[in-house]
Amino acid sequence: MALRRVALQLEYDGTLFSGSQLQKGLRTIQGELEQAWWNFTNERSRANFAGRTDSGVHALGQVATFETEKKYDMQSSISALNHFLPEDIAVLSMIDIPLKMDIRRHARSRIYRYKIKDGGVRSPINRGYMWFRQQTLDVSSMTKAASALPLCEYDWSAFGGPVPEGYSTIRKLYGYDVKRVAPNQVSVTVEASGFLPHQVRRMVGALEKVGCGAITPQQYVGFLDQGPGSAGPTAPAHGLTLLDVKYESSIIDWDNNKNRDVL
Repeated sequence: MALRRVALQLEYDGTLFSGSQLQKGLRTIQGELEQAWWNFTNERSRANFAGRTDSGVHALGQVATFETEKKYDMQSSISALNHFLPEDIAVLSMIDIPLKMDIRRHARSRIYRYKIKDGGVRSPINRGYMWFRQQTLDVSSMTKAASALPLCEYDWSAFGGPVPEGYSTIRKLYGYDVKRVAPNQVSVTVEASGFLPHQVRRMVGALEKVGCGAITPQQYVGFLDQGPGSAGPTAPAHGLTLLDVKYESSIIDWDNNKNRDVL
C-alpha cells in the first residue's frame, strides 16, 4: 500500500500542556496527538508541526502531519481522532498533501495574536487567555512603535531567546497591528515568515513598556541594533495564540480540500 502524508489543522487550549513538542514525562500536544493516532489507526507515526508553541500558548490554526498507509473517509477520520483526543485539543480539518512537502519549511507565514487586559477589574474567566495589567496602556504610542519596525527580512535576535550556534536569526515581518478592541482590552497581531524562540512574547513584553511610558517608541525600535535577547521582558505565555499558518493555496487550501480525500 502506498505511503501517504496527511496534514491536520488543530485547535488547542495550551493551559495544561508543556508546549507542543514531545517531552518525556510531560503532557504535550504531540504526545496526545500521537497517542490518538495510534488508538485510531494502530500505527506508530511521528507527528511533525509547522512550528512550536511554548508551554501555556494556545492555537486556533496549528498544523501537523502524519505519514500513513491507511485509507479512511476524511470526515470519519476527523471524528475518530477527536473521539480519542482530550477535550483541550481538536482536529478541525484534514487533507492529503504531497510526500515531498515539508509542513514547516513550505509555510509562507505564521500569525499570532496576543491579548492584554489593561485596567478595570481583573477577569477570572479570561485569566488563562489574557495578560492582566493594572495600568491603562497608551495604544497610540504602542502603534507608533510597532509601525516603525522593518517590514522586510531582518535580524530579530534582539527579540529572540537563545538559539543554537549557526542558527539563522533572519526573519521577514509582514505585519504588526495593535488595536484597542474593548475599553480595557488590547489586541496585538503579528505575522512573519517565522519566529525565533519567545520572539512574539518579547516583542509584546517590550511593547507593553511603551504603553506604560517606561520606554519610548524610538527606544523600542532601537532594540534591533542591540545584542541578542536585549528586548523584553518576555510576556506571559497564556496571552498568546497561534491563529494561523499560511501556505500557497496550490499547496494547502483547507476550504477547497476539506473532506475530499480519504485517509
